[in-house]
Amino acid sequence: VMPEERQMPFMDFLDIVEKKVTSPNIFYVQKQCSNLTEEFPELVCDVQPDIPWMSEALGKKPDAVNFWLGEAAAVTSLHKDHYENLYCVISGEKHFLLHPPSDRPFIPYELYQPATYRVSEDGSFEIVDEKSTDKVPWIPLDPLNPNLEQYPEYAQAKPLECTVKAGEMLYLPSLWFHHVQQSHGCIAVNYWYDMEYDLKYSYYQLLDCLTKAMKVL
Repeated sequence: VMPEERQMPFMDFLDIVEKKVTSPNIFYVQKQCSNLTEEFPELVCDVQPDIPWMSEALGKKPDAVNFWLGEAAAVTSLHKDHYENLYCVISGEKHFLLHPPSDRPFIPYELYQPATYRVSEDGSFEIVDEKSTDKVPWIPLDPLNPNLEQYPEYAQAKPLECTVKAGEMLYLPSLWFHHVQQSHGCIAVNYWYDMEYDLKYSYYQLLDCLTKAMKVL
């Protein structure tokens, strides 16, 4: 389910985060479209345009530089990305639960109808299905409270946990599964470098196909 997207003055957003204004909703600046450079040009000079050692190592510049600021209630569900990710915390803390790609056989996927949150006339939210869109695979499991009766294979997974504090950076390799929590008002910037679709990707695809085949048997 995609979030409702809303444009508002940044000061209004800060009033909500700082609890000067109460709201029943959860607000999070997290539009992943290189929003730092596209939507917050005033902040660009406050950070580096790339991470020099990573750009040198990969032989490329980042595809996107994203700005993140939100409430503690904004939790990112378990997923993976096709990017080499350098996650830099500027203020507060981010709490990551990680799985290497080799844990794929123990991580369940199910198909879901894409949908979007919409605000009703009374201010409440409703989920509106995108009926013209095919179902998409997503991980139905909460790694903080896994239902092992429904997904017993997950008991064999070996999650790693780490906390990234202000002034620290996490290198999150492509295809690593991650679930993310944060302290209230946490500010972060991350750099997405496109992954190479090389032997590592082929190995992951093989593991993914074997996992799906075993479920059919």
